[in-house]
Amino acid sequence: MKFVCAFAWSDLSVQKGERAFIAKLVRQLELTDDEQEQVEQWLAIPPRAEEVDPEDVPQAHRRLFLDAARATVVADGHIDMEEAENLALLEMILKP
Repeated sequence: MKFVCAFAWSDLSVQKGERAFIAKLVRQLELTDDEQEQVEQWLAIPPRAEEVDPEDVPQAHRRLFLDAARATVVADGHIDMEEAENLALLEMILKP
């Protein structure tokens, strides 16, 4: 979830639609109260760049992560240049 939250910050703000998508994902994943609180913290203040190395995403989870990143980007109904560039770069790095 840290990666997804960081990706939501790629345009320097977390939009209402992105926040709603992440909340839905939190419910689907049935995160504990502590985990949910951590997600809220990441939505309030982005994780530091050195904490979110895409290479740390396990190979088995990369497709799921890319799908979640794409869904986060489109959740607010607008894809800006930074989001598009970051998504393209992420797809190159994590290509399964």
